[in-house]
Amino acid sequence: MDKEAQLRKELREIARQALAAVAPEACVEKAVHLKGGHLIVDGMTCELPREGRLLVVGFGKASARMAAALEGILGERIDVGLVVTADGYKVPTTRVEVVEAAHPVPDARGLAAAQRIAELVSDAGEGDLVIVLISGGGSALFTLPAEGISLSDLIRVNGLLLRSGAKIQEMNVVRKHLSCVKGGQLTRLAHPARVISLILSDVPGDPLDSIASGPTAPDPTTFQDAARILRRYGIWEKVPEGVRARIEAGLRGEIPETPKPGDPVFGRVRNVIVGSGRTAAEAALEAGTRLGFRGLILTTMLEGEAREVGKFFSALARELVRFGRPVAPPALLVATGETTVTVRGRGKGGRNQELALSAALGIEGLPGVALLSLGTDGRDGPTDAAGGLVDGGTVTRLRAAGVDPEGALAENDSYHALEAAYDLLVTGPTGTNVADLVLLGVKEEG
Repeated sequence: MDKEAQLRKELREIARQALAAVAPEACVEKAVHLKGGHLIVDGMTCELPREGRLLVVGFGKASARMAAALEGILGERIDVGLVVTADGYKVPTTRVEVVEAAHPVPDARGLAAAQRIAELVSDAGEGDLVIVLISGGGSALFTLPAEGISLSDLIRVNGLLLRSGAKIQEMNVVRKHLSCVKGGQLTRLAHPARVISLILSDVPGDPLDSIASGPTAPDPTTFQDAARILRRYGIWEKVPEGVRARIEAGLRGEIPETPKPGDPVFGRVRNVIVGSGRTAAEAALEAGTRLGFRGLILTTMLEGEAREVGKFFSALARELVRFGRPVAPPALLVATGETTVTVRGRGKGGRNQELALSAALGIEGLPGVALLSLGTDGRDGPTDAAGGLVDGGTVTRLRAAGVDPEGALAENDSYHALEAAYDLLVTGPTGTNVADLVLLGVKEEG
């Protein structure tokens, strides 16, 4: 096996171990225990309901597997439950019902499930405990439009935001102000019941108010912020009239804001991060060390335009090969986070594929260098690929196949380019979602 093939194999194994560390079951079982009839969550004791009910609700790509893990811990103590997950992410459960819906564009199934979840928690009383399972993808899957907003309105806004280059945090600011349940409003519905949220974070830095649009967290953002974001990305005039009308009414103070920090509805709420991109990065670093790499976590808050981030990683590769820094080869650099793509072409791809194709151009001809970039949920953009795995020979293979890599990048056609080079990374649904993982491996100095 040549250097590149061995390195590619090792990066795949490192990614596999990183994904295992953020498997929903592993994260829930690490954070939640039963001891002496008491519920222990993240090291703190929580009383189980004595006369009230224990309800489980959830939303996101990992919610079904989180629910199955929670059933294994709580069993028949769960009185009723309902979670909504993405198509292809359903797993068998006994006490918690699992509904599948569309992602990233919401559909009627998600709307119906969100309505049922809202009704369940609204019916909770002071003696009840509501456990909320939150994971990446929850913003689209847990969709309940505010008055005057239709599902088609939300779909239109969602599509515009996805193509605009807006950060996930910015997208969620808008979503919160068009919803009945996001931005802490699910907590408002559940009050005065106790609420424990177990959260698998897909947002860099793990801001509680942004993960799945923060349904159980105080919302520091405002209607003014939502309007500013839509204008910043040039889509204010493109959103449906009902959306503009609602935001303008909010700006005039005619619609109540989302609940803010200090609101009494959060007095009996506990939000717990059970896994995140940081968990995956640390597991990747440990796996790389076991394989003989000198490793370094660059960041767990990776952001930026995907093609520019790809250029940055290729520059790091050249630095490693030529000067042996920031760590001497065999070197592994790790990053997690979420980049963005401003769509200008008509091609097919996702942010991880675009990052990988961009990096491939910068590492062309370098021996013993490979880069892996994947969405930890197993789906990168509107494609069946998780991302890409490229090396110093990728561009050569593309040109031999008659593909212009620069042209493919300009057209946002990273999928077909990487496919031609046999560099697409296809995992299928992973059942988890903690944003994206980027691994840069360099075997030796030049």
